[in-house]
Amino acid sequence: MADQNVPPRRPRDDRGWDGRQHHTSDGYGDHNPSASYGHDSPHTYQGGYPQADPREQYADGYAHAGHPAPAPRGPQWVGPEGLGRPAPARPAGTGLPTLDDDDEPGRKVGRRKAIVALGGTAAVVAGGAALAMTPQFRSLFGDEAAADATGSTVTDGTAARPSGQQPSTVRTYTEQNESYMGSRAGEALKKNSPTGGRSFSGPAAAAAETTVTVKTVLAKDPILHLARRATFGATPAVVADIKKLGIDGWIRGQLDPDKLEPSKAELKLAELPTQKLSVQQLRDQRDTLNDQGAQPEREMVDATIARQIWSKRQLFEVMVDFWNDFLHVAADFDGGEVYRNSFDKDVVRAHALGSYPEMLVAANKHPALLIYLNQKDSRKDAINENLARENLELYSVGVDGGYKEPDVRQAALLQTGRGVQDGKYVFRPEQHYVGKVKILTFTHANNSSDPKKAEAAIDAYITYIALHPSTAKYVAQSLATRFVSDTPPKSLVDRLAKTYSTNNGMIKPVLMTLFSSSEFWAAVGQKVRRPMEYLAATYRTLGVSPDASPKHNNGDSKRTPYARGLRQIHDKLRELGQYPMGQPTPDGYPDVYVAWTSAGTMVNGWNEAGELLAGYRTVFTYTAPEKLVAKPPATAGAYVDALAQRLVNQKLTAREKNLVLGVAGVPASAKVDATFNGAITAVARAILASPQHHLR
Repeated sequence: MADQNVPPRRPRDDRGWDGRQHHTSDGYGDHNPSASYGHDSPHTYQGGYPQADPREQYADGYAHAGHPAPAPRGPQWVGPEGLGRPAPARPAGTGLPTLDDDDEPGRKVGRRKAIVALGGTAAVVAGGAALAMTPQFRSLFGDEAAADATGSTVTDGTAARPSGQQPSTVRTYTEQNESYMGSRAGEALKKNSPTGGRSFSGPAAAAAETTVTVKTVLAKDPILHLARRATFGATPAVVADIKKLGIDGWIRGQLDPDKLEPSKAELKLAELPTQKLSVQQLRDQRDTLNDQGAQPEREMVDATIARQIWSKRQLFEVMVDFWNDFLHVAADFDGGEVYRNSFDKDVVRAHALGSYPEMLVAANKHPALLIYLNQKDSRKDAINENLARENLELYSVGVDGGYKEPDVRQAALLQTGRGVQDGKYVFRPEQHYVGKVKILTFTHANNSSDPKKAEAAIDAYITYIALHPSTAKYVAQSLATRFVSDTPPKSLVDRLAKTYSTNNGMIKPVLMTLFSSSEFWAAVGQKVRRPMEYLAATYRTLGVSPDASPKHNNGDSKRTPYARGLRQIHDKLRELGQYPMGQPTPDGYPDVYVAWTSAGTMVNGWNEAGELLAGYRTVFTYTAPEKLVAKPPATAGAYVDALAQRLVNQKLTAREKNLVLGVAGVPASAKVDATFNGAITAVARAILASPQHHLR
């Protein structure tokens, strides 16, 4: 029997449509408003699964033998020629000046150094000089610094699979977040993490009884802490809702998202036409859509971005993003244009606050996952192990979960027969291996190729690994990392894992245990926003409206201003290196700060905040920066305090306030008008570069 763990590049399903082979970039600034619908930058990932060993392809997620851990992610431009090309130059005079103005004559404090000093504090207050010690950060000032070596280099020294051994004992890579946290920066973060903890009768009780002892510049206000962690960014409306409903009432409401009315922005998603189409309709209309330049999988990402920024169902959207990293299927895989939207709706969103075992079972019957990991090519006489391996390593027990190579092979045998035909999931009994299997402690006679019996055997196995104690711990660790700390206390992980197992993989009880734990409320300032989270939070705190500005001229564009605006955010996130479902490999994005310490990305994000403040893109409506504070104080220092309260819900430290005043070039006592004597945009941008906005 063939052992084709790494199959040849798979054929193109059963269709002739390539939904992205003719597109050109419309650029982030959308300088060609007359471009036809959907003419945007092409995709970065054009295949099913990498031809080489998948682990050798996970450059962003694993540390390999003889090499340091992956370099921090930096800004990347995805244009007509793919990844790694220089960003196209913006037309002269458009937008705000960048932060590279340190040599401006007469300026005592360079804006770049001032804002970098301000924003770079985020890592320090999150747990030591994590950012300050990175070469990317120091390179902003021209300093030379040696890179830090991270991760494990343990290897079995052979190219063959380590049959009979547990992969975690011989692998040349580590679990993704672990590979980053093994660095010196990661060790610095660990020193400032809360330890120990206990569970209370409910979230409000836990919040009231927990004392925050970690070092942080964030206000130790439980309402703000909850708003930052359970949403994509605190807004005045969210804070007001929590105060009105109480912590317990607000969380209960968020855990029942169907009862929350859709926002205006969600209703406007009807302007993304491919999102209303079924898999069959996408297949039937593929030629028309291709001629129009429509990209369904990119519209799905656009819609996800809209929900992250404007949906009232914020905790639900946070969990959708969590599962899109945990049970990851890239948006841009070869087939995503037909199947990925259905996977988002019928698998991830259908079960995001429900049962993880049911989600994993549904995923293993969905064409998107079967194509993405080549399961549709696996048959009893030519086994493909990709899905079987990732079901164990990434989607359930984890690489340290106790499985061995024979378990992967047995699982791959059991899962044969599942495939895709005419755009639908099918089971092919003639391709299913029949015979007894044993995976971990799961055994099954698997003695029939009858579809009902064979399917039941596979589903029983998938449910078994979804409820395995190692899976409970893996899910718990991942949730605690997302909501609490890059180095979550073992006490919390154990408590969450126990709740997961007791409730048969139901997610709401696990979240209630998390929010009722002192570890959650003690971890103020222990998470730093990733690029996507930073941008969404910036849109939210600035109160950007999804309606077009009155001065917008849509020209003869076939897309609505809203659709174009969402695509512009999408393209910016691609440039920053993180966007929904954007990781091409099945490990999803890392969820720890030290994976995202690119100084270029930080500066790019700060400049984007400046673009929003200036209202440069008229596809949305913005609050003028001089109107962010209803009644601006007459002195510069008091104005900075009021503006910080409006944008980050608290005052800045004295040092940070002085840095902001330095950006404006005025002392605290100086008299200023509502425009901060013309510097209001620069001042507001500097506040949005502060650790108070970077931390969540």
